[in-house]
Amino acid sequence: MRVYVVGTGDTKAEELLFLRDAIQAQGRETVIVDVGTTPHDGPGGYGLSDLAEFASPSAAAGLASGERGAAVSAMAETFAAFMRGRGDVGGIIGIGGGGGTAIVTAGMRELPFGVPKVMVSTLASGDVSPYVDVSDIMMIPAVTDLAGLNRISRVVLGNAARAISAMAEQTASTNSGRPAIGLTMFGVTTACVTAITERLKSDYDCLVFHATGTGGRAMETLAASGALAGVLDITTTEICDLLMGGVLPARETRFDVIAEQRLPYVGSVGALDMVNFWAPDTIPARYRDRHVHRHNPNVTLMRTTADECRRIGEWIGAKMARCDGPVRFLIPEKGVSALDIEGGSFFDPQADAALFEAIERTGDWRGDRKLVRLPLHINDPQFADAAVAAFREIAR
Repeated sequence: MRVYVVGTGDTKAEELLFLRDAIQAQGRETVIVDVGTTPHDGPGGYGLSDLAEFASPSAAAGLASGERGAAVSAMAETFAAFMRGRGDVGGIIGIGGGGGTAIVTAGMRELPFGVPKVMVSTLASGDVSPYVDVSDIMMIPAVTDLAGLNRISRVVLGNAARAISAMAEQTASTNSGRPAIGLTMFGVTTACVTAITERLKSDYDCLVFHATGTGGRAMETLAASGALAGVLDITTTEICDLLMGGVLPARETRFDVIAEQRLPYVGSVGALDMVNFWAPDTIPARYRDRHVHRHNPNVTLMRTTADECRRIGEWIGAKMARCDGPVRFLIPEKGVSALDIEGGSFFDPQADAALFEAIERTGDWRGDRKLVRLPLHINDPQFADAAVAAFREIAR
């Protein structure tokens, strides 16, 4: 197994060679992948001509265009194709500015969870979500620009080299010996999901995902790869932010992988009473007169109305109707979050009723798709018992 050292050799050959030597000094075998988009004398390893074999026709045209933006996009696609399915990657480390970071992380995201991935980037102290997405890439700020070695870059790159060497020495196994299942949780559904996990952990490796948009995507990425034996999607709150313009949204493809993979699926309506915004002054003007709850100084929750709940329920019901695998969708009639409880800030039985009715009306609950109404709150221990029983009923 080798450590892949990746960057644009037409602008950063000196840094690539420094990294290679520093990693080899730790006893690791390395190979350089030069993702520079212009013809040049590279630092060795794989270069433009090697990568070009993996380029699609449109990417090949982009690489040959002479236009930097098109070439960077084309190389990102090509490097991703190059890395896809490679079996000799013990770890990967990349360096780059804006273009290089986009290229290298595109390839890193093709590698499985657990393969060590380190990106030294001039962008690492800002918003790295476009580069990391739902992968396990570690971003390290370059501090200075990557424009030749200096007293700062030598330290940063040396530390990064030692980090990837240590990480590649013994990659942790992702196999616990138990089938893995995905669960979704928010702070306001923690009691429910924690209870479910306690009841299932002896038989399953319970992977709990924070329902913040990226959490749902990470869970569904694993499901698409075949890594999950089932899903307990208790907290579907990301749909609220998708439809109402909140800051933690799902994508339009939410739930699609459940239909495609026909996975055993237990769903519910956790935290569908709220849309997430940052500090109060970030709430859009159209929502300024709405009922909100200050979760903390940086997060503000807005209660969904009956009309919004109806729209959310119709969206979810339509998605559930496309699922041909075993589905059990549980409705907690006494409240969907820790705030939506009698005496709570978001208690609104009318809005909840609109949500439940819309899901029931649009979900096409026939065959192995079943809707189960329970006279319980979502955080009642009996609701967790019901979710566990439903999953055990349909688990393969």
